[in-house]
Amino acid sequence: MTPASIPVQPAPAGLADSLPTADFFGFESLLSDRERRKLEELRAFLAAEIAPFATEWWNNAEFPAHILPKLAALELSAPAQRGYSHLFAGLVIAEITRVDTSIATFFLVHHDLFVESLYGFGSDEQKARLLDDAASLRTTGAFALTEPEHGSDVAGGMETRARRVPGGADDGGDCWILNGAKRWIGNGTFCDYMLVWARDEADGAIRGFIVDAALPGVRRSRIENKIALRTVQNADIVFRDVRVAEADRFAGIGSFEDTNELLRGSRIMVAWQAVGQQLAAFDVARQHAVERQQFGRPLAKFQLIQQQLVTMLGNAVASMGMMVRIAQLQQDGAAEMAQVALAKSYTSARMRETVAMGRSILGGNGIVSDFRMAKIFADAEAIYTYEGSFEINTLIVGRAVTGVSAIV
Repeated sequence: MTPASIPVQPAPAGLADSLPTADFFGFESLLSDRERRKLEELRAFLAAEIAPFATEWWNNAEFPAHILPKLAALELSAPAQRGYSHLFAGLVIAEITRVDTSIATFFLVHHDLFVESLYGFGSDEQKARLLDDAASLRTTGAFALTEPEHGSDVAGGMETRARRVPGGADDGGDCWILNGAKRWIGNGTFCDYMLVWARDEADGAIRGFIVDAALPGVRRSRIENKIALRTVQNADIVFRDVRVAEADRFAGIGSFEDTNELLRGSRIMVAWQAVGQQLAAFDVARQHAVERQQFGRPLAKFQLIQQQLVTMLGNAVASMGMMVRIAQLQQDGAAEMAQVALAKSYTSARMRETVAMGRSILGGNGIVSDFRMAKIFADAEAIYTYEGSFEINTLIVGRAVTGVSAIV
């Protein structure tokens, strides 16, 4: 593909000519016609409903619940379940991230963790009862795994406990009593349901439960003073003698290993967020460089600025290319955790470099959210850490290539 044939977006206001998009190698051409049309529909929605308001929501740490019906109308919940490719599903996350990382994180937590969990592990009764409302965003979900004292080591260190209590027909049968705490739970302040992971007191196995957030004994509080993903409503959640019906235990979960498919999928989507962050940083930095006049000429005419823009573009294209291959492996059911970990660590490292260059190109304007880049720069720090930090993902790959674990 020659540069002249690369798809172009409408040029920013003030530019005479259209310019190539950050998809410099034209990876979108790998999508079907149906998928490309849907991606354009998503872009139109994001431009009209999200882009003009995202910075205000972020500044105010306010979640725009009013957009959920319009977001649901796009019918993009769990794309692979709707017959779309894994590449399309990844590009959906990248495009939403490109406009607002917080909304992309909401989408990922609800659809790629909660809804996909229902598809993957829910009983027929649970699916019939919960899936339609969740997929249509009439109800919202969260994924409650990490704890105040356990993040990377939560598989072995999980302290939240579940105790099975026998019951009779008069009181609804057996139930489970949950006690413990979770932290950093996205959507946690307002969700209707949460998928809670707890250790069975009887045998030490990890169980999953669908917990109605309105149950007695559930206490939620918003985590304040964040410098990233400010629109996302992360919560501290405490469970004190919360009674959960046996019917709300995920029958498909017998151990923590059963969650690997979910965690692998969510890690892939966060790596796509790292791609989206780089696309956003390139968009903003390039427009600024072309339009900003210094020393009587556009910033874009300075060699060092062009070098930085090309490095940003190269990082974005390399990251996208890696994720396209991961999507192909997913399509074949062959994406291994070590491959996914390499993708997450690599793309997040390139993202950190890319957004730092973008912030530099904007100079002083790069540290105020009015010019978008400060928000992009700050949100990147959350992506660098969650769904496996850079260090943990690096060590997962190290274990795969050496046969020796440096984690434990």
